[in-house]
Amino acid sequence: MRKKIYLWLAFLFIICAAHAQHTVVNGIVTDSITGEGLPYASLILEGTSIGGATDDNGHFSFSVPNAPAVLRIFYLGYETREIHLAPKGNPIDLKINLSPEGIALSEITVKAQRERYRKRENPAVEFVRHVISSRKSNSPRNHDYFSYDQYEKIFFAKNDYTPKPLKEGKTSKFDFLSEYVDTLESGITILPVSEKEKVQTVYYRKYPKSEKQVVKGYKSSGIDEIFSSDGVRQFLEEVFREVDIFQNDIPLFLQRFVSPLSSIGPNYYKYYLLDTLWVNGSQCVDLGFVPFNSETFGFTGHLYVTLDSTYFVQRAVLNVPKDINLNFVSRLTIEQEFERTSDSTRITTKDDISVNFKLTERTRGMYARRLNIYTNHSFEEPDTEQMCIFKESAPVITMQGSHRQTDDFWKLHRPQEAVPRNPNSTDKLMARLNAVLAYRITMKVLTTIVSGYIPTNREPEKSKFEFGPINSTVNNDILEGTRFRVGGTTTTAFSKHLFMDGYMAYGIKDEKLKYDALVEYSFNDRREFRKEYPVHSLRMEYMYDVNKLGQDYMYTSKDNMMLLIRRMRDPYVTYLRNAELTYTRELYSGISYNAIVRNWREYSTPYAAFDRIGQDRTFTSVNHYDMTALELRFRYGKNEKFYQTRNLRIPITFDALIVNANHIMARKGFLGSDYNYQRTDIGLQKRFWFSAFGYIDIITKAGKVWTKVPYPLLILPNANLTYTIQPETYTNMNALEFINDEYVSWDVTYYMNGNLLNRLPFIKKLKWREVFGFRGLWGNLTDKNNPAMGGEGLYAFPKTTYKMSDTPYMEASVGIENIFKFLRIDYVWRLNYLDHPDIQKSGVRMTMALSF
Repeated sequence: MRKKIYLWLAFLFIICAAHAQHTVVNGIVTDSITGEGLPYASLILEGTSIGGATDDNGHFSFSVPNAPAVLRIFYLGYETREIHLAPKGNPIDLKINLSPEGIALSEITVKAQRERYRKRENPAVEFVRHVISSRKSNSPRNHDYFSYDQYEKIFFAKNDYTPKPLKEGKTSKFDFLSEYVDTLESGITILPVSEKEKVQTVYYRKYPKSEKQVVKGYKSSGIDEIFSSDGVRQFLEEVFREVDIFQNDIPLFLQRFVSPLSSIGPNYYKYYLLDTLWVNGSQCVDLGFVPFNSETFGFTGHLYVTLDSTYFVQRAVLNVPKDINLNFVSRLTIEQEFERTSDSTRITTKDDISVNFKLTERTRGMYARRLNIYTNHSFEEPDTEQMCIFKESAPVITMQGSHRQTDDFWKLHRPQEAVPRNPNSTDKLMARLNAVLAYRITMKVLTTIVSGYIPTNREPEKSKFEFGPINSTVNNDILEGTRFRVGGTTTTAFSKHLFMDGYMAYGIKDEKLKYDALVEYSFNDRREFRKEYPVHSLRMEYMYDVNKLGQDYMYTSKDNMMLLIRRMRDPYVTYLRNAELTYTRELYSGISYNAIVRNWREYSTPYAAFDRIGQDRTFTSVNHYDMTALELRFRYGKNEKFYQTRNLRIPITFDALIVNANHIMARKGFLGSDYNYQRTDIGLQKRFWFSAFGYIDIITKAGKVWTKVPYPLLILPNANLTYTIQPETYTNMNALEFINDEYVSWDVTYYMNGNLLNRLPFIKKLKWREVFGFRGLWGNLTDKNNPAMGGEGLYAFPKTTYKMSDTPYMEASVGIENIFKFLRIDYVWRLNYLDHPDIQKSGVRMTMALSF
């Protein structure tokens, strides 16, 4: 027993002695201006592997031996620091301020909650006003011509990647991943999973204004190849826009950040004159800035401005505040470098964005970087051959063979800072991954889910026919009961010009077969989809299916299974047989037009009767009516951005002004038409940004039916019978509750980006964002189309249809988006016509969408 006690005491002594030989080092790594913690900064004892990384808030803790040592601290975009340690067993607490890379700064910590900041008589504010007033005077686009070469690299990687340790003797199908691990300058290891490179020359002309991009080389590889390549490119170009700090707003992550050089900057930011120093041979002022409210869309960082009358910005380093109401971004650093020409023109030489993305706080997330290097700037007039580029209609001209450039081409054009430390490339990694059966199966499943189509070949790019869309397989309505649908389409592997598409559907209740057959010839080569921009095609289509009167979903298929859950069943459904020939032309200028010759027959059903009114006010049931019409459409949407899928264009932003106009005309007796028909519709749509205060989307439309026609040919307001939020619909209106032959409508939605909720304690931690909506419809039914005013030859309106008074129908909504980072919930009130029976006066609607 005594021996056991001695052994136990000896063991404790050894443990204590071992513990005494080490010292715990705690602390925080912060930005030298804002005092905010820097997440994932690397710390390591020089000459050893001892160290660690900071957490999301910049804190760290690890043990070091009791021996003098040098602690090195790395963080991308900041100066590496060295701190001498003399550990003796007692815990060491450190507060480490990092300054921007390559600049020697005095260590200044700003604690906004304790300082008394004043704008009046503040020399920093007066200084920045001079910088703002001179920002346009040295712009390169003040010249008649401007050209430069651009290298761009965008890559994504799994952040802080460490291969999982395996039990001794065990192997994994993915052991080879360790061969592709790369290391950042900060010492963090990453596993690249997507890489895109582009080399191009940009030409700018002032009068008439034009800018063209000539792509000379492009390569792409990675796991994101399951998505539409053009769609991914459009999306990344919007998310990682080239940053121009000399504008009022900086578009980034589909949001608008207030530039530190915005005209409202002095009312949005706190500015500090921190130091004078030399940058690229010029004496500069280090101008620090931080937003008054750290939850709003602003930056923290430094501007290095020359100490002369030009107030020239030599360098910029921007970060986002830790508390910003921005989803999935745990860290963001933007570095820009500028040079001054002999005539004081400012040219950008580098634009570098690095981001840490995280779905949740507990994950390591993804690392992304977009690097732009600009060289060979020129203000000379282009030669004759180059001047011809401005005659091209496309803003981007892709040279033949640009997607098949050799390794020698990329070695020549790739700048040194874009060369990875690990020579194993992403395309080699993808080749290795595709050799693993489990990976191939997983990617095929994901491809099917994302595209909605099932390929008929093991190699999707060789699949000539695909089944789908799978999200329209099952549906339900009052006429058909449960409905089953199967369809498919040919692909560009079948032909780059000729496409066939169609489906068959069968209703259990009505026991009828429906179908749609489409043949389209494209005058342009198609890379992926027949509907990809720009369309120039001739299309023939023949369809027999149900038609839900008063319901038209703008951004989804009518058979989408997500629309199964409804607040009420479809009350008015007909059968429609339709044949049409369509010519479509889209131009890079943003103009598009269509000419459609359409013949259709619409059949009455027990749920939508066609009771024609006779001369003596008697009613005769009509089985159907026939029409043959010509429709002309015009659309203008310059700089519109959308994600292209096989059948839909999903808007990425609504910034572009969109103008629509169309007219339908038919003559009674011509090719079987039962009525004279003239209808005109026009529409406008635009998003307006209010800088730090969010944005507002406005959609307005107007139209008129000029002739006497039965109600299926009149204006049927678009009612939303689901619990989802659907654009350009009326949430609490019933189908065919109103019928008009002239109307004006509006849909106004204000997204405040959390400007109110960010000011509420505790609530602001949820990062919710406010949404306010107001939509309405003014409609009128003239006597010629009103069955109550005689109406010989018209069809009797449904019993639940009402004539509008002089007061427009109106709805208002208040909502919260960004709930759990993907959910939006609105509460919608119907403001008038509340005496109508079987209406919903208010209700909850929701939708799911990921956004930054």
